[in-house]
Amino acid sequence: MRAVITVIGKDMVGILAKVSGTCAEANANVIEVTQSVLQEFFAMVMLIDMEKMTCGLSELQERLTENVGEMRIHVMHENIFNSMHRI
Repeated sequence: MRAVITVIGKDMVGILAKVSGTCAEANANVIEVTQSVLQEFFAMVMLIDMEKMTCGLSELQERLTENVGEMRIHVMHENIFNSMHRI
């Protein structure tokens, strides 16, 4: 099972480290990351393997929100993400 994490907000040092570190603490394996900085804005999409994760998706989102700060963060199961973005 996989999940998608999206992070959007003002660029700052250490965003990727904070997100990946929080995932590691929850035993979620980072599979793929894409990120962009558009002027002063940061956008990232991360795909994680949640098979051995030690918490639920809602708890992971809470931890990410707490650890990363003033960023907009969403965590959702891959199936929900795919359904929402199917044309």
